Amino acid sequence: MRKFRITVDGTAYEVCVEELDAGTPAPDATPRPRVEQATANRPAAAGAGVPPPGKPATAAGDVASPLAATVVKVEVTVGQQVAAGQELAVLEAMKMNNFVHAPREGTVSAIHVAAGDVVAEGQPLLTLA
Repeated sequence: MRKFRITVDGTAYEVCVEELDAGTPAPDATPRPRVEQATANRPAAAGAGVPPPGKPATAAGDVASPLAATVVKVEVTVGQQVAAGQELAVLEAMKMNNFVHAPREGTVSAIHVAAGDVVAEGQPLLTLA
C-alpha cells in the first residue's frame, strides 16, 4: 500500500493506493445503471399522440401536475370545451417545458393555478367536468 497526498481545489486529501499484481484484475469502477420495469398507462381509444395522464389527483375531474414545476402558461379558460389530448398548460422543470394534456374530453370547470405558480407533483392544476 502506498500513501499519497492529493490537493484538489485547495483541499488536501490523503489516499492509500494498493498496487495489484499483473494477474489480479482491477475492480470495475463503472457505475451500473439502475434498471426498473416501466409501464405505460396510455388511453386506448384516445388515439396516437395522447400522453398518459399524470398522477391521480385528489378529486374526480382534477388534472394533476405530473411533476414538481413552475407554471409557465395555462392554455385554457373556465367554461372552455377541451378534447382528449388537447394541451392544457405548460410547466417548466429543470429548464425544460413540459406540456400537460387533457386525459379526456370535457369542460374546464375550474383553474387552480396561474402562470408563475410553483406546483408539486400530483397537485391539481385544473378540473374537468
